Order: sequence, then C-alpha cells, then structure tokens
Amino acid sequence: MPQISPLVTGDPTELGSFRLSGRIGEGGQGIVYLGVNDQDERAAIKLLHVKFSGDTIARSRFARELKAAQRVASFCTARVMEADLDGDTPYIASEYIDGRPLREIIETDGPLTGTVLDRLAIGTATALTAIHHASIVHRDFKPDNVLIAADGPRVVDFGIARIIDSTGTITSRAIGTPAYMAPEQIAGDDIGPYTDVFSWGATITFAATGTVAFEGKSIAVVLNRILNHEVDVGMMHEPLRSVVRSALAKSPAERPSADQILLRLLGQSSTVNASTAVLTRGVQLAGDDTTPFTRVSAGSITDQPGRRGSSVVPPSPSQTGGTGGATAGQGTEAGAAAPQDHRTTGQPATGHQTGGQHTTGHTTGQQAVEQHVTGQDAVTAASGPSHPAATAPPGGVPYQATESGAPARRRRLKVWLTLLTALVLTAVAVITLLVNGWRPVTLGGMVGPTVGPTGPEPSFATVVDKVARTGKIVIGVKGDLPGVGLQNGDDFQGFDVEIAKRIAEGLGATDVSFVRVGRDDRATSLADGQVDLVLATYSIDRSETQFAGPYYLAHQDVLVRAGGGVEKLGDLKGKKICAPNSPSVGAVQDRVKVEPYAASDYAACMDLLRSGEVDAVPGDDLILAGFAARENARYKILGARLTNERYAVGIKDGDVKTCKAVSGVIADLYATGVVQKLLTSQFGNVDFEEELKVPAMENC
Repeated sequence: MPQISPLVTGDPTELGSFRLSGRIGEGGQGIVYLGVNDQDERAAIKLLHVKFSGDTIARSRFARELKAAQRVASFCTARVMEADLDGDTPYIASEYIDGRPLREIIETDGPLTGTVLDRLAIGTATALTAIHHASIVHRDFKPDNVLIAADGPRVVDFGIARIIDSTGTITSRAIGTPAYMAPEQIAGDDIGPYTDVFSWGATITFAATGTVAFEGKSIAVVLNRILNHEVDVGMMHEPLRSVVRSALAKSPAERPSADQILLRLLGQSSTVNASTAVLTRGVQLAGDDTTPFTRVSAGSITDQPGRRGSSVVPPSPSQTGGTGGATAGQGTEAGAAAPQDHRTTGQPATGHQTGGQHTTGHTTGQQAVEQHVTGQDAVTAASGPSHPAATAPPGGVPYQATESGAPARRRRLKVWLTLLTALVLTAVAVITLLVNGWRPVTLGGMVGPTVGPTGPEPSFATVVDKVARTGKIVIGVKGDLPGVGLQNGDDFQGFDVEIAKRIAEGLGATDVSFVRVGRDDRATSLADGQVDLVLATYSIDRSETQFAGPYYLAHQDVLVRAGGGVEKLGDLKGKKICAPNSPSVGAVQDRVKVEPYAASDYAACMDLLRSGEVDAVPGDDLILAGFAARENARYKILGARLTNERYAVGIKDGDVKTCKAVSGVIADLYATGVVQKLLTSQFGNVDFEEELKVPAMENC
C-alpha cells in the first residue's frame, strides 16, 4: 500500500465531489491526492500542472480526451471517475488502486520469473488492449504506471500525457519517460498504439531482468540506445520471449498490436481482434495468483460464431507456447518443465506475486486440462509422464511415430489384449455392483449406470470453471417486473435479462438458462447450486452472498404524468402519492408533506396514476420506468434521486474468480455503449434520465 502523507498548507481540502484526506505523491504531471466521495468511493485525484488560461481549443481537446478515457473498460485498468475543466488548474480523478508500483517491487524484491512474470505480461497486455479499444494511446506506459494490487496488475494514468500535450503549454517537460519511449517519440514522428507496445516490451524486460532495458547515464545515451540497441530477451521463456522481442522492434510496422500480444500470450490465433471473452480471460489469469494456469487450445476463445473477430486460423507453435495445455512457464519443447518462480523471500505484501503456487510441466498421475472459455468440453492433453518424447503440433495433440513390420504387429496385439482385459474387469465390476444392490437406470430399454446426462451435475470450483468446461450457465432473475425482468411462459424479457445474456456471453457461455427466483430464495438458490448467478434488482447485502458489479445504479425516485404540472419534488406538496410496501414512500414523506394512498403493488399504483386518483408513484426509478414504458400515455421520472440502489450480480459466496470476471464484463458493457442501448430499448418512451456512468465496482 502506498504511503499517504498528510495535507500541507495550501493543499485543497475538496476537489469536485471528493473530500481530500492526504497526499499519495507528486510527479512531473501534478500532485496526487487521496479523496473519497459521498458513496465512499476512493479516488486518486491528480491536480495537473497545466494552465488553460482561457484557451478554449485546449479545453475542448481536454474534454475530448477525457471522454475517451472514461470509455476505457476496467479490464486491469483504473477507471476514470471524474474531472474538472472549469478551473485554471484541472484535475482528473481515477479509481484508487491499493497497490505498489511495479518499479518499486522490482527494485526492492528483484526480477520476476515464471508464472508471476506471465501474469504480469497478460494483465498489462489486457489493460493496453482495453485502452486501445477506446481509441486511447497511453503515451507514458512504464513500471511506475503499473500498480500491483491484490487482484493483479492495474494500469493507470492512460491518456493523461495526451491531455497535457493537447494544451500546447508544456515546453520543458517531455511527454513520456525517456527510458520507456519508443523510437518514433524520440524522432518526433507520429505516435499511436504501436508506441505503447514498445513501452510495454521495455517494461516487461525491466520486470524480467531487474534492469532498465535502455539504461544510460544521460538522456542522450538513453535515447541513442533506444534508437540503436537491441535488447537481450533470452532469459524469458516462450511465447513471452518472442512476443517481447517483436514488441521492441524499432519500426512500428513490425510490432504486434496489443490485441495480438494478448492473444499470443493466451495461446490463441492472433489474426483477429480480442473479444470481451478474451479480455475477461486475461483478467482471470492476471488476478489469480493461487493456481497455475494453462494456455487454452488454439481458437477456443476466438472461434465462437457471431463473436467479434472469430477465426479458424490456427496459431503457430510460438503463439501457443508449444503443446496444448502447457503451463505459463512451459517452453516449446514437449515435456519441458515450466520455469519456477525463484523468488522465495522478500515478496511484496500486495499484488499477484504473493502466495502463487507454480507447477512444472505435467504433474505425475494427472493430465493437463485445456480450459475452453467458449464452453466447449475440456480436452485433456495426451502427453504425460509416460510420453516424455512426444512432441506436439500447434493444436496440442502429440504426433505418434509411424509403426511398421513385426514390432508394429506385436504392439497392436498388446493393445487388443489390454482392451480385452479392461472389458473383463469392467464386467466383473458391474456384476459386483449388481450383487451389492446397485440399481441400474433404464434408458429406452437399455440398462446402464447413473452416469452422463442422467447423473448428478459435476461440481466446479467456480462458475467460470463450469462455463469453461460445459458452456452452460443458469441465471436467476425476477419474473414480475415489466421492462426489468418479466416471465412470459418459458420466456424472460427485460433489462435484467438482457444484461444477464451479455454477461453470460462475456464469460463464454453458449447454453444460457433462466430461472425465476423470489427475494427470499436468492441466497439459498446460489448456495445450493440451483442457479449460478442472480440478477434480481436487489441492493448489496454481503451476509450470505458474493456480489459483482453493480450492473446498474438505480435511485429511489417518483413517477408522474408528463405535462401534469409536477416538475420537481416540492410540487407534490399536499398531493396524493401511491403507497405500496416500499421504503421509497417514506423517503418522499421525509422531504415533502404528501397524502399517502395505500395500494397492494406497483400494478395497482399504475392503475391509480392512470385514473388520476393519485398524482405520483414513488419507487426505484428503473422499476417505475418499466411499468410506465408499457403505457400509452407519457410519463416521466422526476429525477429526485433520493437514494442510490446498487443492482448487483449475486454469486455463490467465495467465488472471487467469477466475481472479477463478471465485473470486467459489466464495465465493458458500459464502455461499449451496450447499457445505454438496452436502457433506451426498454424505457425509451419514458422521460427518464438514465444513469450512464460506470458504477463503482464492489471489491471481489
């Protein structure tokens, strides 16, 4: 955790909606403060050393760059929360990351190796991909802007260098840190996403070696080395070695994109763009420091019909890291052991470097499993301790040597004898079970054991694991709220249902089922495994359930007739409001004197509002908009926003991996405008000011 120093004389105590409590640090771009808003969201607030001085063009550029930065999905990044354009000295508030800078960790604890290095590379590549998908160029990617938090690496300060550069007022300060600048930055040529890729390569090299890739005693020496020196990356294993080498190419045209880097590190085809499922996979691998990971089979994430960037082009062996199912540290030679994390002491207290268990090659007695994020069945690697010499093509299936002559016939005879022996042993086992009271199951006249489709569902450690192995997911939703979650026969419709479908797709599910769950059944349904997730418009209560999101920040508000003379909350004074069993009734009464009119539910309230017997209906604005959207008359939400109601995704308690994955998908839905489109499609005929800012995500 970074050291927070107290405020000093002259420091502001408030910036925008944030109360300042201390200084995080100070750099060339500005002072960074720790702040908290009314929703208890913590932010790192950078007060920039930039003066607009009435420059409307610069201010317009700043606004444009800031808007783009706010579109960045929070896949291994720190979300931009707020900024000010009105003061002479602007500020930008980003999600506060409780972690240590990568530079500090390497300088204190030494270089990273094996799986730890892989997770860093994948996490930072995931972040760069998300940043570039929002049409942002970081421009100052370096170890100081990579924070190692409890949930893995997080990239910060993206776009700030461009925001400063856009003002045209910086003359003495270089945009970018010299040792991590790309050749085109030095030469004054055009820069783009390929510039960040070069800086990423230099950063990963620093993490792997403990020394700056382009070190020098003067800036002139550093710049000369960047332009002319080739970096030795031989200490890295494949595929990281070849990926970093190509990222450090002097010519931008020869460098891979961030998408290609991420796909190659995940063992996927790099001929396509990275989809949400790929980014989600990157977040999962970067944030899980307790289990070794396997590179999924070629195309298993990207080859889903209808997904962005689907392809059937297999990657080269260097992209897949050798055999299918190879662990992160595994080389291209079959059976090569994964390099271990040699750092046994001095690991940081936070970040994904701690507590990691790393395996080598193939564990004795256990086959390596390739996890298919698309929901295809897992494929077990055929190579193992009994096949030390088997080599594998890109698809991960070991080649078998061609047999000929008498030795081949003898081997085939051995195979037949082995199969016959297995059949005899199986028959004996079945007879034994029958004698001991085993009850067979009849399937269309055939008798067999209770396995396969008729047996119990296999148990999985996480929902992500279940989806990866089976492609299936069961989601609980409400069934009585029009526009939000309404059941019509076997069909479910509404905003919650559409959000659930996108979350399932982002996790890689291909078989999605919906189940109606009541308020009192949600925690039990999750704990018993009847449902995998619950989207049921309820506020966060951590007593029994793990939560991801929220997927929407609703508010207690008031629904009135459009043009009916009620424009603000005060206009309801002395008027009748419908009073269902909802805390929103009391929230209104606390602010204005009204006459409550009892009703059984919101459907009854709408009847009363339609007939004019009441003047308003209080409740969650999303629920109110859902009921109003199916009316012929025009209604509106006042916009009083009396309270915040965080609609979260319920998950079985302790499933941190799924929580992180779901939160990443939700952030992407906001960044790509999907949430706005869904709100418009469901509630477009209601005068309703939707909440379109990405909600502050719960800590998983």
